Amino acid sequence: MEGGRAVDLGSGVLGCAHYRRRCKIRAPCCDEVFDCRHCHNEAKNSLETAPLKRHDVPRHEVKQVICSSCGTEQEVQQNCQNCGVCMGKYFCAKCKFFDDDVSKNQYHCDECGICRTGGKENYFHCKKCGCCYSKLMRDAHRCVERAMHHNCPVCFEYLFDTMKDITVLPCGHTIHLECVKEMEHHCRYSCPVCSKSICDMSNMWRRLDQEVLI
Repeated sequence: MEGGRAVDLGSGVLGCAHYRRRCKIRAPCCDEVFDCRHCHNEAKNSLETAPLKRHDVPRHEVKQVICSSCGTEQEVQQNCQNCGVCMGKYFCAKCKFFDDDVSKNQYHCDECGICRTGGKENYFHCKKCGCCYSKLMRDAHRCVERAMHHNCPVCFEYLFDTMKDITVLPCGHTIHLECVKEMEHHCRYSCPVCSKSICDMSNMWRRLDQEVLI
């Protein structure tokens, strides 16, 4: 097989429910092989796992990957040392992260210490909040200390490295976007953390006042 075709073998096809990629990782914590860190964390934090044995993989400590094309186990690198296949079009040596879907515009934020999506040119890192926000929010968000270093107040998933979309409420607290929509579906319009309004309620209060006057 020609070199160029070998590099692209399996691109966009191999992977798991979380990422399109052409390698698996050997988790340094339990020495087991998984498609990605999310696959590991889901398996090791499931109800089938004894509570004292539940854990997340320390992503930055991954040292070995297994090529999905030829099965060769090797040190973390973008191209397989045996067959030459590119194990991820996006590759971060710091996070030991591989992904073939580069349409996400992944980038590594040194201050966050992890890879993020959306394009580095579109985001800035807020030192007080301790996370990356859209540049459109640079002068329009209320800073909250370590704003995303906690669980979503609705579903309790850790926000800092979640794969789901996050929104910043007017009060500065962060929450999954889908959780906000679920709250609105149930007519809940206040922040679950501080109880401040999550949207402009002036029109609703005005209508209520009019109904009282009538």
